[in-house]
Amino acid sequence: MSGRPVAAASNQQQDFLYSYKHVINGFAARLTEEDVEAMKEMDGFVSAQLEKVLHQQTTHTPGFLGLQQETGLWRESNFGEGVIIGVLDGGILPTHPSFTDEGMPSPPARWKGKCEFVTSKCNNKIIGARSFNNSATVISPLDQEGHGSHVAGIAAGRFVKNAEVLGLGNGTAVGVAPKAHLAIYKVCPTTGRCFESDLLAGIDAAVSDGVDVISISIVGKESVPFFQDAIAVGSFAAIQKGIFVSCSAGNTGPLNSTVANDAPWILTVGASTTDRSFKVIAKLGNGEEFTGESLFQPEGFSSALMPLIYAGSNSNSNSSFCVEGSLEGIDVKGKIVLCERGLSARLSKGETVRKAGGAAMILLNQEIDGSTIVAENHVLPAAHVSYATGLKIKAFINSTLASTAAIIFKGTANGDPLAPAVASFSARGPSITTPGILKPDIVGPGVNILSAWPFSVNGNSNSLSTFNVESGTSMSCPHLSGIAALLKSAHPNWSPAAIKSAIMTTADILNLDKNPIVTERSMPADIFAIGAGHVNPSKANNPGLVYDIHPDEYIPYLCGLGYTDDQVGILTQRTINCTNETSIPEAQLNYPSFSIILSSINQTYTRTITNVGEPNSSYNIEIIPPKGVLMTVNPTRLNFTEANQRLSYRVTFSRSTEAINTQYVQGFLKWTSTHHTVSSPMSVKLV
Repeated sequence: MSGRPVAAASNQQQDFLYSYKHVINGFAARLTEEDVEAMKEMDGFVSAQLEKVLHQQTTHTPGFLGLQQETGLWRESNFGEGVIIGVLDGGILPTHPSFTDEGMPSPPARWKGKCEFVTSKCNNKIIGARSFNNSATVISPLDQEGHGSHVAGIAAGRFVKNAEVLGLGNGTAVGVAPKAHLAIYKVCPTTGRCFESDLLAGIDAAVSDGVDVISISIVGKESVPFFQDAIAVGSFAAIQKGIFVSCSAGNTGPLNSTVANDAPWILTVGASTTDRSFKVIAKLGNGEEFTGESLFQPEGFSSALMPLIYAGSNSNSNSSFCVEGSLEGIDVKGKIVLCERGLSARLSKGETVRKAGGAAMILLNQEIDGSTIVAENHVLPAAHVSYATGLKIKAFINSTLASTAAIIFKGTANGDPLAPAVASFSARGPSITTPGILKPDIVGPGVNILSAWPFSVNGNSNSLSTFNVESGTSMSCPHLSGIAALLKSAHPNWSPAAIKSAIMTTADILNLDKNPIVTERSMPADIFAIGAGHVNPSKANNPGLVYDIHPDEYIPYLCGLGYTDDQVGILTQRTINCTNETSIPEAQLNYPSFSIILSSINQTYTRTITNVGEPNSSYNIEIIPPKGVLMTVNPTRLNFTEANQRLSYRVTFSRSTEAINTQYVQGFLKWTSTHHTVSSPMSVKLV
């Protein structure tokens, strides 16, 4: 074994990379297997692990989220003024108009960060920029890929008029917290590859520099215990300093148990759609019309019917996916080619069709992708359509000897009543690492999000106002980071756990049409897809009650997971003796949701809630029990007489005699007053 283990040990200097001061008591270095074995004999050695590679995962969304310039959360938080968001990603383009500092105040006095741009300068918007890419030759925090600028713009981009991408999405681009400061930590040398040692160094610096919120649109590929998870370890150090941490849930949905970044001290964010689309109509020769999307909508493209061909009708098994070279020997010249997702990148399929002489492409989802379609800058006229639409188009082709179709571009369309819907790629629970904590926590906008981009997507180098549209939980995470910044500005004394609770207990579970939010299958989303629901920033600003957690309260939880004293100590950075702690089951943590495994033995848990609403207020219990589960709550009424008062309740779960043919059931526990509804989702696994 050779590589770069992160080790809590002493003075090994060979290929030394980082010495961490805040996130762990240890260092990162390039060591041989023999070096590690020798180090294990040294006094003070705790552990060593081989480094893992992690992966990265707006003109409209603030309005979609209900943020308004003259009223509500934006006004009450002054657009996030005074809050510092640390973005750990691929760097930033400081000259982009989204990051101008016009009208921005100076950084807070507590700020201690650095600016490492070579040819550019930081300003009152980007108050710090550092690079931790020791595995690469690039040392500047400049964004060379686009991902870093995009997520930073979502979180805290300034107002930029006349923003658009290829003529679509025209409007004023703005991030969620436009007056928040940005601290940039470049920890990914190239899109999709981020080393743990660099990430830990970035978190270590962010904690030392004095950020208020950390935004991480990066995930690992496998579920590991928290003490072996760089993001979990680093973020635990952050929340001990009062820093809120928001992370992507991952893009590995829609299968269950794929959620990443699932530590309970992290806000784990899934992705949903908005009500805006970049609309394309695929019109068939029989008159049927189907809606799709594309970011590339060239003017002057003929809307007349032309021959339509399904590439999969050829004997080449790869031709249906339009992979490179698969269309050789197939006459597609001047035709619209039907291509299926899979085996190759979506954009490369269009390139294959274009090289073969095709006039346009209809891109079909696989069944697993369902109705989630994304707008992209295809190399030729195209329409990306849902799986159900694809089946109908295939049926049409099979019904006639001379099928035809047309591609008709409709530009930007708003008002989809089915929004928000959970994206197919959004990773799902239950958590493997900690099944007693319901994950993801929340979903937010992550499909077809317009934000800053360091270069023009159409090759126009004459403008600095360049934007792009991207999709992923990488996009939903900074939305929640920005919302956390707004809440921190409006409520500076709220802890990270209080902010998370406010976000979760006020989330929406209905779409714009006032029906349950659905998934890519057009079925109601379960809580493993949606968590507590879709974020509602305005409601989160006034939640009434919050479930608060002091960092030390995680220690009995970690001991309850069966971790050793040393393993818990890696997270807490101090000596822990679990035999002296009152270990608790996961579901006993004072979390804003419940996730339990229920057999024939009754289970009782306690929750404590803090009044952050009206000093004199009363709340009554409302239970929507999971099927097959009986619940009792004591007391059934909570009477508060002062602000910040804490009251506790006990909830008991037991099995009913009802026959249930499903393993998981779900429900809600709500505390309601005259002005507030404080809602906690519940997942129960029946065994």
